[in-house]
Amino acid sequence: MRYNGGVTVIGGGLAGCEAAHRLAAYGFSVTLYEMKPSRRSPAHTLDSLCELVCSNSLKADRLSSAGGLLKAEMRRMGSLLLEAAALCAVPAGGALAVDREQFSRLVTKKLTENPNVKIIREEIADFPNGPAIIATGPLTSFALGEAIRARLGQDYLSFYDAAAPIVTGDSINREIVFPAARYGKGGEDYLNCPMNKEEYDRFYAALTTGERALLKDFETDRIQVYEGCMPVEVLAGRGVDALRFGPLKPVGLTDPRTGRRPWAVVQLRQENAAASQYNLVGFQTNLKFGEQKRIFSLIPGLENAEFTRYGVMHRNTFVDAPRLLDETFALRQDPAIAFAGQITGVEGYMESAASGILAAEQLARRLNGRPALTLPPETMLGALSARVADQTITDYQPMGANMGLLPPLAHRIKDKQQKYTAISERALAALEQALTDTDEGDQQ
Repeated sequence: MRYNGGVTVIGGGLAGCEAAHRLAAYGFSVTLYEMKPSRRSPAHTLDSLCELVCSNSLKADRLSSAGGLLKAEMRRMGSLLLEAAALCAVPAGGALAVDREQFSRLVTKKLTENPNVKIIREEIADFPNGPAIIATGPLTSFALGEAIRARLGQDYLSFYDAAAPIVTGDSINREIVFPAARYGKGGEDYLNCPMNKEEYDRFYAALTTGERALLKDFETDRIQVYEGCMPVEVLAGRGVDALRFGPLKPVGLTDPRTGRRPWAVVQLRQENAAASQYNLVGFQTNLKFGEQKRIFSLIPGLENAEFTRYGVMHRNTFVDAPRLLDETFALRQDPAIAFAGQITGVEGYMESAASGILAAEQLARRLNGRPALTLPPETMLGALSARVADQTITDYQPMGANMGLLPPLAHRIKDKQQKYTAISERALAALEQALTDTDEGDQQ
């Protein structure tokens, strides 16, 4: 059986772009709806598709990490975004980071030139009919959000996400700030702002007493802060050393001015290919803009920093996926409609993109009368999709890729990096076997 109709994808973010690309690769006529530029969420500024908001980092790329394993599996599944990211990469040590504007433009160009994809720039306010993937992200428009709520009969769950500030490269004091990656991994991919104890204590006192921005009334209901994007001032409130053992940890770094390890270090990651902007790593924040300027200027080397973007905090929303979705990201009550991206409760850029690949793959198979792709639990893709559909989870919260989602090895390996490498190699072998078995089954 071959489905000859079209498929709708709502949302031109990471999940929506991967979904449209995957469906188009199967020969489907795809209509991709994106509400920009006529309507924007509070966090978006670019007119192009696939805009990265809170960071330009796509996390670790080494195979011995959860993020690296996820990306390896996505590459095997034909990821459009990772193909684009390779062409827009900027130095980031062991991580994969991109020039976000180049990345967005390139993905937009590839989809615009795809003959099977039609991009329509308008807001969708009604729940779709027929085969469709809803990938509207964690900032789904109010109108569509209400339509989803009315159709599903379920309340949204909410949490808060935060973005870090960006400073200009030429405003950084290079007499204080030094280039290096921890333990020499990645050469000199990061800039480091070293603090002694007195400087750290002064910064900590200012940070923990700084005035925060007020949230809008509609955003204050059932506030939950996602751990992965914890505002730096909230993390600091957990104790005076919370930052020193978190984003400001000085291990693996030596200040060339003193020849010693600093008390704490603020790292800056290159934001674009021209190295004209830098992101304050781990500095997602809800401080008022004036307070950000005052407090972050206490960081050695940033005393005269020029901010091109201040940090912001905004509400994210996601559905109660275990009650609503199956392992293919399809609605249990209507399998012709699937969800993808952070609205499903997967957390992170690559996790969102991966869910777009999977939702499209499984919908394409369903429409063509083929069995669903069975993803082994040893794979990160399989573990994430299984969690989305796990009805034993009663308090569903967003989660990104992590090694704890995967079953342990049959034999014990003491060294953590060797263990994670073995887990990743097992995952890739399991994914390859699953894809081979599926292809052979289709041919019978």
